[in-house]
Amino acid sequence: MKFFYLASSPNANGLHEVHDRECEDIPGSYDRDYLGPFNNGNEAIRKALSIKEKVGLCENCCNSSSQTIFQNESNNLSQ
Repeated sequence: MKFFYLASSPNANGLHEVHDRECEDIPGSYDRDYLGPFNNGNEAIRKALSIKEKVGLCENCCNSSSQTIFQNESNNLSQ
């Protein structure tokens, strides 16, 4: 298991990135939120969506050849 964090500020694409704690691109301790221990970044995304609406995986530490993007659309379901 790895420990994952969510960037408090969005990147240039407007996404809050999920990072593992060993990532060289992880934001400073005041600029991230702890998500918890997960097997991989895809599992951490579920928790991240409860904190922010638009999240993505860090390409550096989450071993993704393309950036995974998830958007929480639960606010739009009550129409």
